Amino acid sequence: MEIVIYFFAGALGIAAILASIAIWAPRNTPIRAIAVVVTALFVPVVYLQVTELLSKPKPTHFEWWDRNAEEAIVLGASFHEGKAIYLWLRLDDAMQPRYYMLPWRPKLAEKLEDLIDEAIRKRGSVVIKNLFSRQSPDELGDFNVEFIPPSVPPVKLPRLPPQVFNPREAI
Repeated sequence: MEIVIYFFAGALGIAAILASIAIWAPRNTPIRAIAVVVTALFVPVVYLQVTELLSKPKPTHFEWWDRNAEEAIVLGASFHEGKAIYLWLRLDDAMQPRYYMLPWRPKLAEKLEDLIDEAIRKRGSVVIKNLFSRQSPDELGDFNVEFIPPSVPPVKLPRLPPQVFNPREAI
C-alpha cells in the first residue's frame, strides 16, 4: 500500500508538467484553459484507478518487482472453472500477501485443490516454486506445487523426579 503514493505522486508530477506546458504554449486562451481543466480532471481519475487496482488480482505474467521469487506459500485459492485460478500468496517469506490470477488449467486446479485439502488435514502448507517463470505452460506442466508437512517441534526430555535430601539415608 505504501508504494501506491509514489505512483500517484508520479502521475501528479506528470499532470503538473502537462498543465505547465499547456499554460505556456502559444495557443488561444480557451484551448489552454481546456488543457488545464482536462489535466485537473486527470488527477482524481488516476487516484480512483490506482486505489481500485489494489483489490484486483494481478496476472502472474504482469509481475515485475518480485519476478525472481523462488517460492510462494499458498494462503488461499479460488477456482472459477473455465476462467481462472485465483491465488492468495506469500512470496519468499514476505509478510504481505499478494493476490494473483492464473489462466485456467484443469490439471493444475485439481492438483492445487487436492494439496490444499491435504494441507488443511495435516496442518501443513502448499508451496509453489518458480511461479513467475517465462517458460510456456506446456514446459512447466502443472508447476512445481508441493505439500510441505508441518515442522515437528522438539521433543522435551521427561521431567526428572525432584531430588530431596533424606537425612536418614546419610547415616
